[in-house]
Amino acid sequence: MNALTVTLGTIGATLSLLCWASFIGGVRNIVRAIMVGQPAPDRWRPFFPRFKQMLVEFLAHTRMNKFRTVGWAHWLVMIGFLGGAIMWFEAYGQTFDPAFHWPIIGNSAIYHLWDEILGIGTVLGITTLIVLRQLNHPRLPERLSRFSGSQFGPAYVIEAIVLIEGLGMIFVKAGKIASYGHSDAATDFFTMRLAELLPASPTLVGLFAFIKLMSGMLFLYLVGRKVTWGVAWHRFSAFPNIYFKREADGDVALGAAKPMMSKGKPVDMETADPDTDTFGAGRIEDFSWKGWLDFTTCTECGRCQSQCPAWNTGKPLSPKLLIMSLRDHGYAKAPYLLAGGRKDMGGDEIGLVDAEGNPNEAALGKISEAATAEAERPLVGGEDVHGIIDPEVLWSCTTCGACVEQCPVDIEHVDHIIDMRRYQVLIESEFPSELAGLFKNLENKGNPWGQNAKDRLNWINELDFQIPVFGRDADSFDGYDYLFWVGCAGAYEDRAKKTTKAVAELLATAGVKFMVLGAEETCTGDSARRAGNEFLFQQLAQQNIALFDSVFEGIEDRKKKIVVTCAHCFNALNNEYPQVGGNYEVVHHTQLLNRLVRQKQLIPVASVSQNVTYHDPCYLGRHNKVYNAPRELMAASGSNLVEMPRHAERSMCCGAGGARMWMEEQLGKRINIDRVDEGLSTLAGSATPSADGAAGKIATGCPFCRVMLTDGVTARQEKGEGAGVEVVDVAQLMLDAIARVEPATLTDNLTVVQQPKAPAAEPEPAPEPAPIAETPAPAETAPVGGGLAIKGAAKAPGGLGMKGAAKAPGAKTPTTETTATETTSAPAAPVKGLAMKGPAKAPGGLGMKGAAKAPGAKAPAAAAESAESAPTTESPAAPPVKGLGMKGGAKAPGAKAPTATTPADATATAQPPATETTDAATETKPTVPAKGLAMKSGFKRPGSKAPGAATPTAAAEPAAAEPAATEVAPAATPAEPEQTTDGNNAPPAAPPAAKPGGLGFKSSAKAPGRKS
Repeated sequence: MNALTVTLGTIGATLSLLCWASFIGGVRNIVRAIMVGQPAPDRWRPFFPRFKQMLVEFLAHTRMNKFRTVGWAHWLVMIGFLGGAIMWFEAYGQTFDPAFHWPIIGNSAIYHLWDEILGIGTVLGITTLIVLRQLNHPRLPERLSRFSGSQFGPAYVIEAIVLIEGLGMIFVKAGKIASYGHSDAATDFFTMRLAELLPASPTLVGLFAFIKLMSGMLFLYLVGRKVTWGVAWHRFSAFPNIYFKREADGDVALGAAKPMMSKGKPVDMETADPDTDTFGAGRIEDFSWKGWLDFTTCTECGRCQSQCPAWNTGKPLSPKLLIMSLRDHGYAKAPYLLAGGRKDMGGDEIGLVDAEGNPNEAALGKISEAATAEAERPLVGGEDVHGIIDPEVLWSCTTCGACVEQCPVDIEHVDHIIDMRRYQVLIESEFPSELAGLFKNLENKGNPWGQNAKDRLNWINELDFQIPVFGRDADSFDGYDYLFWVGCAGAYEDRAKKTTKAVAELLATAGVKFMVLGAEETCTGDSARRAGNEFLFQQLAQQNIALFDSVFEGIEDRKKKIVVTCAHCFNALNNEYPQVGGNYEVVHHTQLLNRLVRQKQLIPVASVSQNVTYHDPCYLGRHNKVYNAPRELMAASGSNLVEMPRHAERSMCCGAGGARMWMEEQLGKRINIDRVDEGLSTLAGSATPSADGAAGKIATGCPFCRVMLTDGVTARQEKGEGAGVEVVDVAQLMLDAIARVEPATLTDNLTVVQQPKAPAAEPEPAPEPAPIAETPAPAETAPVGGGLAIKGAAKAPGGLGMKGAAKAPGAKTPTTETTATETTSAPAAPVKGLAMKGPAKAPGGLGMKGAAKAPGAKAPAAAAESAESAPTTESPAAPPVKGLGMKGGAKAPGAKAPTATTPADATATAQPPATETTDAATETKPTVPAKGLAMKSGFKRPGSKAPGAATPTAAAEPAAAEPAATEVAPAATPAEPEQTTDGNNAPPAAPPAAKPGGLGFKSSAKAPGRKS
């Protein structure tokens, strides 16, 4: 210790106070900004699985090791940064006394070896990373570099500091060996050789220690002042970001889309209110605190960008730049938000206001002009409004998940993009014009193409054998192995129908008994959800779940099995329907067929003997990790698999995901063309030519991918490229490899003889009343049902809100029994599916009135009802409702059903059936138009007619209280009370109010799909 070293130590200790204050201030600013986000209570537990996953990703570097050289180099730097901290703190003492070392451990062999390895490893690792950054520098061409758009200034500063730290560990140790000796070849094998080149100078050791200390202090000072330097802050934030990832089991945030959240809870569109609930993300504060942590953690490495199909084909979307833009905007706006500033949907200040509700200019004046100006910027908008995210950026995403799969710090890009789309669709009503047609077709027809529901069975007519259809050939699922979910593309699209027919024949050949839903099937809503229309997705999902419940009624949970050919349907049914109450065992057709091959139920007897390259569908591969089954199936068919450069988890998207299937590509190269070019070059460059000299095939396992790739191949063949190449499904390859079976045998293989169900036990007949004058009794007036609008004691078997004898989707029509008096009108014709009679409304949902039908269902035929003795009652118009805003008597599914009170002795005037009153209260609409699909109070939701006070008729309703009884008591006169089954003349008790939530059934009404 001398004057110089004491001076250096004093300077270092003094400056460290300023630097530590800066760093602690930066941590405080980041934590406060993150806390601005919405709650996310589901991210904290379970503790041990999350903590374990964090340790695994940290120590094993599982995400970074995917990148070969970068993986090990980054691991060395990470360990050097964290483990070297103990040597860095040692420099405090070494600047005062060059001979200083930690007590007890400082002279141990293990400590010397640790110091040696960390110093060398840090220098080697950071040097490798510096070289890689320069080799990938976005000079020419700019878009090919994953570092394009990254901040190079901060990166160079941090890399220099890490390099100095590594060198500091080496030179301080070498200087001490040169000055004091005590080296060992086992622990100081490198520094002892370097020490031979250094003078024996304790002062030099103190100077080395001071440089090492100050480089670390510079890091603390700069990152404290620059909270947007993700390249530095990810060293701290990556650990909590990995711990708080969406999937507690450690998987990446793919598969199911994150539910739309508000105040930390999933939003139920049946009861949601846009005045109080958050619909997606329209402002930076609408993201959860985990979203803010994502933005903070981005290290700008660009691996997401390098894998993004939009960026690689000239689109403006870069997942990295999107996250960086949200980060920069969030921290620039944070002072305004932390001061209490808030704006409503109209852009008016509602946070910093005075007692009269006017903006508090004094409070606003304390906020910097930069923060105030940032608060005025819209989250999504073009250059004309100075938006943060350009609409072209937002709608270029295919939601393929490549960015999420590749991100080394588990940022959830796709969830954030979908949240922003939700706000644009539901609140702002700003979305590409092509999506308007998609939403309309899904709402009105139940499929993206707007085709008739009856045409879903057309593919069956093209087969030589019979396919069992639920409701036509089978009344229940008893005896069947699988429900074959055909999907919209598989039923309507000519190319996808080839896959459907191939799978059907293969399953029949293997003796797997399956049925299809036919016209009752409706779109799963995958495209609607990824386009941001959460409202429409939940409607379609609830409708399909009600249909499944009717099909699987009485079936054990383990036997509720569905096989699908569409990767998007597979993902929706398997991962997203459980979010809304639908739990089934769902398998993709490649998985099931591969299982059948393994079990020798399908035996290939021929070989395809062609070069085949396989395209991994994003929603089968990355989102659901199904990579091996289709490849094993191809191998079993005798195909010669030739992999594309981008395959498996790095597979290139076909361009159809995220509702891009229904949008035209206007910018850059078409994604499907880019993927086809890769496939054609792979087949052309194959070292093993096909046995028959054919050009080869491109195989896939998704109808969306098949359509996109076929279009791409056709476009290239029109230019003389790829002659003879064909796009097929993996199932077709297997069909070509088996011995075909006679159609009659296939029909027999699918035939199931079902036992008729035992009839319900007959109740004790009520005592016959005294003979009375033969007067037609007025039909009992049922309450005006909300929700699923089920009348009287009639149940809704499989549908949503059916009247009288309406039957479950696909179920046979029960025979109407003749009553004793035979004075009532003829029963109505059976109504299929979700087609509702009279004023009954579809749940939640597509807002159908009168004879309007559910999406994808057939319109019911007009019921042949008598115009006699059809009493009607008027229901008072309900006041306007907030939220999704149905007026009049309409209600959202899950809400309580309003009760229509009717005097018992009221005499109704006979009217023709299905006639609605027109003198209901006049609907008054607010003067300010509401935006989007989430309307304010007084507005109705999309697709739903504003109902007046509908007058339900009971003429066509048979005696629903006891549908299984064979004896019917004579009807009582209007003047006499109704005879109860126990013989007491007591008026019927009013049914209790429906419980909140769910689909809102009233007493004596059953859930959709339940049989009596």
